[in-house]
Amino acid sequence: MTEIIAAVLHRSGDNQRPYAEHAPLSLRKLRLEPPRFGELLVRIDAAGLCHSDLSVVNGDRPRPMPMAIGHEATGIVEALGDPDDPGFAVGDRVVLAFLPACGECLRCRSSEPYMCSTGAAANGRGELLAGGCRLHDGDAPVNHHLGVSAFATHAVVDRRSAVKVDADLPPEIAALFGCAVLTGVGAVMNSAAVRPGEGVIIYGLGGVGLAALLGARASGATPILAIDPVAKKRALAEELGAIGAAPDEAEAAIARLFPRGADVVVEAAGKAAVLNAAYRSARRGGRVVTVGLPHPDEKLELPALSLVADGKTLMGSYMGSSSPARDIPRYVAMWKAGLLPVERLLGSIHRLDEINSLLDQLEDGNAVRMIMKPWG
Repeated sequence: MTEIIAAVLHRSGDNQRPYAEHAPLSLRKLRLEPPRFGELLVRIDAAGLCHSDLSVVNGDRPRPMPMAIGHEATGIVEALGDPDDPGFAVGDRVVLAFLPACGECLRCRSSEPYMCSTGAAANGRGELLAGGCRLHDGDAPVNHHLGVSAFATHAVVDRRSAVKVDADLPPEIAALFGCAVLTGVGAVMNSAAVRPGEGVIIYGLGGVGLAALLGARASGATPILAIDPVAKKRALAEELGAIGAAPDEAEAAIARLFPRGADVVVEAAGKAAVLNAAYRSARRGGRVVTVGLPHPDEKLELPALSLVADGKTLMGSYMGSSSPARDIPRYVAMWKAGLLPVERLLGSIHRLDEINSLLDQLEDGNAVRMIMKPWG
């Protein structure tokens, strides 16, 4: 057993704000089992705070408790469950993906690893893919968050949750490829398959929405309209090549830029009302992709006739319809070539013990991507 420090959530959905005062996440000394066959021990050196983490804290995504939170991260392999593992070695830098694909279920065999039913079931139970928990608080098990539990000094993960990347990739940049880039860029390039010259609208400019903007630019989309209530996020979007608009300016901006509607619309705000607006702003035959995570009680109401009469496509995009083993190295190569300026998503770097106050910043909507370094 290895003793580690991890951020643990004991209750979900009844946490009061400000989080900095009520501290729903506590840093705990946990015991971490060694990796089993097909698993890796990873020393976490950078982890990003995402709305998917906040959605567990505020109850939008119910999960088994207690749970060690965090799913967007990078680290160094310190031990192998299989000493003869053909794909990894001690000292490798890896980016961690939040859905391990079993490779055997129907979806995996159909080249849709992002829809792996076995991995999704393990994530829902708070377990690793091989079953059970490797984390313990005394004698009590602690559940894993999306197979990663990255807000910690170390994690044991299934090898299928890890993607080897170049050793010289800065950790604060590498972490972003595990969720924000994988989801946002993938939603544009994989799910929507944006083509050069197509017009794109993006609703919501958090880490995923801004990553979608980077993907749209790299795909040759024009024009790109970026809608968000936060002025500094709109300013960043404009620096990245988009036209920014506040929600109360959106209707006029859409009418000016897309009089017949946009070819592709990406909803990254996680609100049913925003998704409804996104659907309306697509042209006849347009594609609407949603990557947001609304509260489970929110309902979407659309004129049913429009799906046929307007020929629109409405699709959900989980993990950017990505194969992490294929797409993370591809996006890293694009970053190195200057085609995906992922570093612009990085807002600030913090210590792990600041996590509760960072949750407040995230829920206030002012943050893009905040990175924590467990080792200070």
